[in-house]
Amino acid sequence: MKKWLEIALKEIGVKEIRGGENARIIEYHASTTLKAREDEIPWCSSFVNWVMTQAGYKGTNSAAAKSWLSWGKEIPKPEKGCICVIKKKSAGSDAATGSASGYHVGFFVSEDANYVYLIGGNQSDQVKISGFNLRAYDICGYRMPEEVIKGE
Repeated sequence: MKKWLEIALKEIGVKEIRGGENARIIEYHASTTLKAREDEIPWCSSFVNWVMTQAGYKGTNSAAAKSWLSWGKEIPKPEKGCICVIKKKSAGSDAATGSASGYHVGFFVSEDANYVYLIGGNQSDQVKISGFNLRAYDICGYRMPEEVIKGE
């Protein structure tokens, strides 16, 4: 299993604190240039940046999910653990991800005919594996680091 996926899986259950701030989410934010101090600020890209940094890779340093579309190398088909960027098909903010832009980023887990399953941050305000209905979301790209450490 890819080292970064192991790290991401260990974070399952980290969630926003109503009326307070989760220090772990603030730590995720610190891995981006935004360096947000509130856990309510959309944090999917912050989570992916933090995970990749913990695994020894350079992230995008951006809190924008869309930034991952120009990171690393594009792969034509998903591999478990690759970075996956999706975009909500309809306009407006997305309650499932907190995204105002419609973009979301996470780590690919699996897919079926109707859903893509990602482990990500800010999925219903927490780190978890979620299914995203392909009738409501477009897959914008799958990305891998330029150089994957041997054995990952």
